[in-house]
Amino acid sequence: MKRRKLGTSDLLVSEIGLGCMSLGTDYPKGQAVIESALEEGINYFDTADLYDFGENEKIVGKALKNVREQVVIATKAGNRWTDTKDSWTWDPSKAYIKEAVKQSLKRLNTDYIDLYQLHGGTIEDNIDETIEAFEELKDEGYIKYYGISSIRPNVIREYAKKSSIVSVMMQYSILDRSPEEESLPLLQDKNISVVTRGTVAKGMLSDRMLEKAASKGYLDYSYDQLAEVLPLLKQKVASSRSLAEVAIQYNLAHPAVASVVAGASTPEQIRENARAASSASLSSEEVNLIKSITKANKYDQHR
Repeated sequence: MKRRKLGTSDLLVSEIGLGCMSLGTDYPKGQAVIESALEEGINYFDTADLYDFGENEKIVGKALKNVREQVVIATKAGNRWTDTKDSWTWDPSKAYIKEAVKQSLKRLNTDYIDLYQLHGGTIEDNIDETIEAFEELKDEGYIKYYGISSIRPNVIREYAKKSSIVSVMMQYSILDRSPEEESLPLLQDKNISVVTRGTVAKGMLSDRMLEKAASKGYLDYSYDQLAEVLPLLKQKVASSRSLAEVAIQYNLAHPAVASVVAGASTPEQIRENARAASSASLSSEEVNLIKSITKANKYDQHR
C-alpha cells in the first residue's frame, strides 16, 4: 500500500484509510476488520467521539494498542451529545475541545492523537478561539497535528488562511466534483492535504450502480441522469475493472488528495478497497473523459 505525506506534517498515510464509523459495537468483529486493514498495509484509521457514543474510539484504541507507533489515529471533536443521547449540539468552544480531547485519549487508550479534527464548522463560529484550542493542544503534547472535517468552502478558506491545519476531510467523488472549483486548488496551493470521504457516492460508484440510487437522485443529478451517466462511466472507463476502482483512482489522481477514507464492516470489504487502491492509476485522458461525462456540481458555500 503506497503512502502519501499529510500536508506539512511528518505523517505518512496509506492511500486508503479505514473510516471506522461502520465497524459497529461488537469488538471481535471490529477487531477482525482492523486487523485485515493492517494486513493490507492500511495505517490510517479515522474515528470520532460522536460515533456510537465514544464506543468506536474504544474499539479502535484497543485493536491498535499493540501497533500504536506504526499507525496514524485520527479522531474528531465539536459535536456533543445531549444528556438524553438522542441528538447532539455543535460546540467548537475552546473549553469543550480541550475537555473532549482528554476523553478521546482515555477511550483510545493512548497518550497522543496523531490528527485531531474539528468535526464540522460554520463561518459564524469563533474560529480564532477554536484555532487557539488546537494550537494549545499541540503545545501541550496531546495531539501531533490538527485538521478540519468540512464541506463548506468559506470555512475551509478561513482555516487555510488563519491556522496550521495539515488536512481537510471532505466529501469528494466523481458524482460530487464541487470541491474542484475552489477548495482543492486552494488547499493544494497551501500544501494542506485533502482526505476524502463519500468516494463511491453511497454505493452508486460501484458495479451495483442504480441499485443504490434513490428515486430522488443524488445531489444535482436526477434519477434519470444517473441512469444515463453511471452506465456510460462503466462502459467508457470501467469496462475492464470495477467502477469502485475507477472512483477511488479518480480521487487519488488529484495532487491535493493524500488518502481516500473508506468504510468497511467486513474483512472482504477491506480487501476490495485495498485492491482498488493498488489498481492502475488513471491516465490524464481517462480523468478528462470522466469530467466530460459528469458535471461540476453547483457550488454552494453553505451546503
